[in-house]
Amino acid sequence: MKIAGYIVVTVKFHKDDKRWTAYCEELGTATFGRSLPEAQERLKEAVLLHLNTLEDVGERERFFRENNIHFHSRKPKKTEQVTIKVPLDRSAFIQSYIQPLEKRVSA
Repeated sequence: MKIAGYIVVTVKFHKDDKRWTAYCEELGTATFGRSLPEAQERLKEAVLLHLNTLEDVGERERFFRENNIHFHSRKPKKTEQVTIKVPLDRSAFIQSYIQPLEKRVSA
């Protein structure tokens, strides 16, 4: 996989009874898992599928612009500061996630 660049998204995890819900704030992508690691993995897969679909239909640039998602040509360092603006929810686990974007070749 050749990397074209990166985006930073906000992911939120919340425990509901026996399941963890997972949500990407910028994309609106959501899923769940029986454990936090399972929910994290499923959300990574869902985010990648969402981004690949946007690219396949030629909507990624417009979607990024309309949703204030910034494209980075190099991988942001973990020491760089990222501002996350979400409502305060003490029962949720929130973190930033660096998502690589594939350089896709048209057929």
